[in-house]
Amino acid sequence: MRKSKPKPIPEFSSEAEEQEFWATADTTEYFDWSQARRVVFPKLKPTTTPISMRLPETLLTELKRLANEQDVPYQSLMKVYLAERVALERRRRERKVKA
Repeated sequence: MRKSKPKPIPEFSSEAEEQEFWATADTTEYFDWSQARRVVFPKLKPTTTPISMRLPETLLTELKRLANEQDVPYQSLMKVYLAERVALERRRRERKVKA
């Protein structure tokens, strides 16, 4: 049971700003999750595109070892690493533009 009214969601000037906010915000302060309902999208198609990439064997071996330690498929771990690096580069460039 929620004790207080949810905080209003701030206005964002960009999608990147919104992503950064939600990456650190406590959503329980902004939503009453007790009122949430599960939603299923049975006909939703994946938006991934298969690619072919050549990697040094040592790098692939290390990725597989790290993935195994985290009990995740190595391709999933690669996607996480790539997404994290892209977000980092995006933040760096946005800071340069603002400076």
